[in-house]
Amino acid sequence: MANMERLQKVIAHAGVASRRKAEQLIVDGKVKVNGETVTELGTKVTPNDDIEVNGVPIDKEEPVYFLLYKPRGVISSVKDDKGRKVVTDYLPEVQERIFPIGRLDYDTSGVLLLTNDGDFANLLMHPSHEVDKEYIVKTKGIPSSDHMKKLKKGISVDGDYLKAVHAKVMSTESKRNTAIVKVILHEGKNRQVRRMFDALGFPVDKLKRERYGMIGLHGMNAGDYRPLKPHEVKQLRQLAEENVK
Repeated sequence: MANMERLQKVIAHAGVASRRKAEQLIVDGKVKVNGETVTELGTKVTPNDDIEVNGVPIDKEEPVYFLLYKPRGVISSVKDDKGRKVVTDYLPEVQERIFPIGRLDYDTSGVLLLTNDGDFANLLMHPSHEVDKEYIVKTKGIPSSDHMKKLKKGISVDGDYLKAVHAKVMSTESKRNTAIVKVILHEGKNRQVRRMFDALGFPVDKLKRERYGMIGLHGMNAGDYRPLKPHEVKQLRQLAEENVK
């Protein structure tokens, strides 16, 4: 008996879509197995079955995992309709259809993970899975320890409740009126760090994600990438699963 797996899981593993999106694609009649349209969610398939999503055959790829030191001025996407540089441009040798896990703003640099494993990506991105994301922030103006307390307590910005797990002023430069602040988040709402500091009155001059879970940028320069080691993938998975609320 060949190894049977649920159709939506196979689609998610191929990196075509998240599992939830894959379920929607099946329900919408966008998926064919061996030439037949399948709309039943519980459908199981074997590795020998031919699966098409929106008319395109999916590759049953081995899962791959990469760390990219994303430079500033690059889009966290696999393509850009304005022709700007995207993160996958930095991994030209990678054959698999990888995509970024979450995103870093255009003008933010640092740790970005890429994979073709939809399950893994969804696990890490789920807000209840408390994976530390550490940022180094250069602010215009010098925030006080009271401002740091506000960040840790949480502030409301445009209807979003934004909160840091940790926030500390690391150094200040009074002549230039700038500070370097370390911030750790568990969530990753859109432009969260910038919005938090804007709300306090300290616009962000530079922003870099220094760490994601236990994955840092040791010995890397902007634009460098490397495969994650199997133990790193395992640790990230465990970290996310342990913290599920």
